[in-house]
Amino acid sequence: MSDGKIYLAATPIGDPNDATPRLRTLLETADVIGAEDTRRLLNLAGRIGVTPAGRILAFHDHNEAERTGELLDAARAGQTVLVVSDAGMPTVSDPGYRLVRRAHDENVPVTVVPGASAVLTALAISGLATDRFSFEGFAPRKDGERSRVFAELARERRTMVFFDSPHRTADTLAAMAEHFGEDREAAVCRELTKTYEEVKRGPLGELAGWAQEGVRGEITLVVSGAVDAEPSADDFVAEVNMLADSGMRLKAAAAYVSERTGVRKKELYEAALRVRDEE
Repeated sequence: MSDGKIYLAATPIGDPNDATPRLRTLLETADVIGAEDTRRLLNLAGRIGVTPAGRILAFHDHNEAERTGELLDAARAGQTVLVVSDAGMPTVSDPGYRLVRRAHDENVPVTVVPGASAVLTALAISGLATDRFSFEGFAPRKDGERSRVFAELARERRTMVFFDSPHRTADTLAAMAEHFGEDREAAVCRELTKTYEEVKRGPLGELAGWAQEGVRGEITLVVSGAVDAEPSADDFVAEVNMLADSGMRLKAAAAYVSERTGVRKKELYEAALRVRDEE
């Protein structure tokens, strides 16, 4: 029997009319469909007027490890395997990474059916620089982790794209304003391609205040990169103290941050001591 193939297919992020012809065809013809949420897949199929003919398997974060072998076996047996997430491209903050790694390691063919992407859609509509950008996934939930990540990203010069929960967006924007600066330009993109699509653009400080009233829907945040400026110890003192609070010796924390940022170790150490004395 000839080898089958695994298809990673993008699904609409909002408007079902964004489903591509290839996605429609694969939904109707694939032997096996691995779906992040089987109910949402069937809902999408109904909305675009197609009827899946193959087996539909749940394929999500909690069972990806055990399902991966089953999907690989199906492809090796000559079957067409379609993998979809709830919205957008599988493996991008969604299940599928382990499957693709193993498929490459075991010489099982994999291809991509491109389509809608919340990352690129938000980036394009944000009005911020698109020549260089980074996707940072979901903004951290916990205060400490969020502060650590944002402190590390404070000097990132590329435009940054984040996913976020609407319940945390106000806190996320406030933390960004603290670490990136209140004047840093950003855009809050919600419900992209849907009926109530909205893009709110402005300085982080203003956006943080606006979000206090509550934000609803699927949220993608786009933040402009840092402007060219000589880094100072004050930019990274929070990161030094955070590392020290987590168990690292203060001098070692200053040395670590110094090596990464180029700021002198002595300046970082003294700035961290000043902050601690003020507390």
